[in-house]
Amino acid sequence: MITTDQTISTFLDFFHERGHRRTPGGSLVPPPGDPVLFTTSGMHPLTPHLSVGRHPLGRRLTGLQRCLRTTDLDEVGDSTHLTVFEMLGSWSFDDYDCPQSVRWGHELLRDGFGIEPDRLHVTVFGGDDQVPPDHESWRVWDELGIPVEPTTHENWWSNGPTGLCGPDTEIFLWTGPEKPRGTPTSDDRWVEVWNHVMMRYLRHPDGSLEPLRRPCIDTGLGVERLVRILQGMPSVFEIDVFEPWTTGLTELWGPLDEPTSRVLSDHLRSGVVILGDEVMPSPNGRGHILRRLIRRMLTTLWREDPTRTLSDLPVDLVRHTLDHFRQLRDPHRVRTVLLHEEHKFRSLLRRGEQVLSHRRFTGPLDEDDYRYLHDTHGLPRGLVEFLRTGDDVVAVRDRDID
Repeated sequence: MITTDQTISTFLDFFHERGHRRTPGGSLVPPPGDPVLFTTSGMHPLTPHLSVGRHPLGRRLTGLQRCLRTTDLDEVGDSTHLTVFEMLGSWSFDDYDCPQSVRWGHELLRDGFGIEPDRLHVTVFGGDDQVPPDHESWRVWDELGIPVEPTTHENWWSNGPTGLCGPDTEIFLWTGPEKPRGTPTSDDRWVEVWNHVMMRYLRHPDGSLEPLRRPCIDTGLGVERLVRILQGMPSVFEIDVFEPWTTGLTELWGPLDEPTSRVLSDHLRSGVVILGDEVMPSPNGRGHILRRLIRRMLTTLWREDPTRTLSDLPVDLVRHTLDHFRQLRDPHRVRTVLLHEEHKFRSLLRRGEQVLSHRRFTGPLDEDDYRYLHDTHGLPRGLVEFLRTGDDVVAVRDRDID
């Protein structure tokens, strides 16, 4: 069975053999001046270079990038979504075109990873009132014998309401036990693993599109999603890099239901990676996201047994994740920060319980009550609702509980 590390090496070696130089990749923290709190995609560090169609390392690049997304927190715990994940990518800076990128993608999946062609399905941009259909990619996929589904909005990539944009073609793999059926938009057992973007336009504030003088190709492949399929696992939480977490947490805290096990594994592992990139918990910015993630994990951990504690967490689990993400931070230090955050959160909960035990707060609360609790006692609304209802999901997923 191919491992995650072998999957990464196979991808990078494939593109290296085809003239691609490796990018540094690395940290979740963007360079100074970047308005984004965390790196959210493999192409993000390359955005300035994609906009001008050239890069100091050359016209063909490949790389591995760790990413963090909080927009998908509601989905974390299903079979595909993670908070921190890795993306492999390949890029052409005004060099080869999308048909070449598509052919290489098909070759790597078929010959490099042994994916049967009948388990592949793709989508392509079907055109709109500004841009015609992506006939180039469509024609190549037809020649390769891969079924194509045209869409509009789903196959238009953009970097926001303005800026870089263009049509894309997305590769889906079948994950069902039976013979593939349906299409990517009609059956969610088709899982997207690889997106090939034709960076051809710059969208202006008035909505108009300006063709780029130096068009680029940007592809991004989700490592954990592909490995899940290559290893024949029902979800990304069963692949090799998660196995120490899912097994280790069960050994620590007894049998855990599947949603609990997945949230704990994801959030603990993500917290370790964020701390590994030198981000510390704080009331705002990157540290605020880390703190929310830790507290969401803790409320999940304590839901069935409030005596559970991160002091049980073995340092080897922390070290395993830091090693995988090539981070040099001391695992004992990372564990110490997690324990300190647990202590702070327990203290905040105890104080909140004492305040809310007052008879003034036994009935329904109005906006004046919430304002008083926040301004006078430092108890945010989400924390108050958690203490009153025990609804950890609402309290930590949707609301600020600092």
